[in-house]
Amino acid sequence: MTLARQVQRVSACGLARDGDAVLLVQIGRSAYGEAGKWMLPGGGIEHGEDPREAVARAFTEQIGLTVQVDELLEVASDYRHLPGGIDFHGIFIVYGVTVTAGELRPEPDGAVLAPTWVKPSEVDGFPIVDPIKAVLASRHR
Repeated sequence: MTLARQVQRVSACGLARDGDAVLLVQIGRSAYGEAGKWMLPGGGIEHGEDPREAVARAFTEQIGLTVQVDELLEVASDYRHLPGGIDFHGIFIVYGVTVTAGELRPEPDGAVLAPTWVKPSEVDGFPIVDPIKAVLASRHR
């Protein structure tokens, strides 16, 4: 019997708004089967890094924006089995953010593509990572 390899990834994400639109990014490549799906800008928290700093860093590195990290909005979780015997647990710490500077652009190395402002009426047309879809639904009630 082969035991599953357990992988836990803790990410910090930011919910940025422009009027009623939210900023989403398309995942360019992923070790966890999410390439092509959409999510909030953000990424893995590095060892010793504060989650708020991780959000600010991710916005700058991924899409060229400087943000003020505001309040903690929600913590979401994703648990599933991936091909290759991976037992995956993703944790998403979601903060509200305010864009303060920068020009929107895709990540130079292609890990994040097509940053896009999306109106609530358009969200259903995007294949969004499940826990982030739940966060967006709870924010648009």
